[in-house]
Amino acid sequence: MIMSQMRGPSVTAARRMLAFQHPPSKLNPTDSAWQAHKGDSTLMENTQEELKAHLMQTDEEFRRLAEQHAQFHKQLEALEAKSHLTPEEELEEHRLKKLKLRIKDQMNAILSRQRPQNVA
Repeated sequence: MIMSQMRGPSVTAARRMLAFQHPPSKLNPTDSAWQAHKGDSTLMENTQEELKAHLMQTDEEFRRLAEQHAQFHKQLEALEAKSHLTPEEELEEHRLKKLKLRIKDQMNAILSRQRPQNVA
């Protein structure tokens, strides 16, 4: 089912349940997988951001993935700015979201490989 068709009491009830399980004050949304978190950062987030910045400077694969992620993010923003999407645009939106998620997973794998080396 397309997200735009998922309206009604069941979606609202699910959102309320999620809000109850995860209060908004504890959520840290990000614009992108490699961009800094908004708001106050904890020590762990600072370390994470420092590692990302280091990889952006030193790891060509990470930098390439981050650039692709940002490009897909911009393309999605352009699609989401439209008031109505054609079926082809909906398919493109879905494809871009999958690609963006795959890239985020690859970036997180690189981060995970780097973490043990940085822990002392």
